[in-house]
Amino acid sequence: MASSISRRRLLSLAAGVLVIPPVASVAALAASPGAPLLRVGGRITRPTEGTEAVFDREGLEALGTESFATSTPWTEGVSMWEGVPLAVLMEAVGASGTTIRATALNDYVADVPMKGLREEGAILAMRRDGKPMPISNKGPLFILYPFDGHPKLQQQSVFMRCAWQIARLDIL
Repeated sequence: MASSISRRRLLSLAAGVLVIPPVASVAALAASPGAPLLRVGGRITRPTEGTEAVFDREGLEALGTESFATSTPWTEGVSMWEGVPLAVLMEAVGASGTTIRATALNDYVADVPMKGLREEGAILAMRRDGKPMPISNKGPLFILYPFDGHPKLQQQSVFMRCAWQIARLDIL
C-alpha cells in the first residue's frame, strides 16, 4: 500500500512539473528583466545572436521611446501608449526589406509595410498609461499607430497591421 501511494504521489508531482513550466515560462518571458522580449530576423545587417537581433525590455528602451494618446478599436477610451518607433528599431537592426512580418505569442501574423513607418508614427508599444502591458492585456509588445487625429490611419488596412503580444519580427 505504501509503495502505491508513493507511485501516485510521484506521478502527480511529475504531471505537475510537466504542466506548469510552459505556462510559467510564458509569463517569465514578459516579466524577467534581461529575458528576451523580442527577436528580429530576416533581412537585417546587425544581428546580436547568430542571425537575429535579440532585445530585452531594457535594450528596446535604450533605442528611445515616443508616446501618444489615442483610442483603438480593441481598447476602451483613450490611453497613453509608449514604445520604440518602428522606424528607429528597423534602423537599429539594419533592416533592408519592404515588409515587417510580426508574429505574436499565439502565432498570429501581421504584415506591416516598411514604407511610411516614420510618417505614420508606428510604435512597438511597451507601456499603456505608464505601465508595462501584461500578456493578458495586449502585451508585452503591441504594434500601434496614433489613430486619433489621423483619419487616414483609421481604416481596416491599417488596423490589420496592429498586432499585440508580439514576440518576433521578420524583415522580408
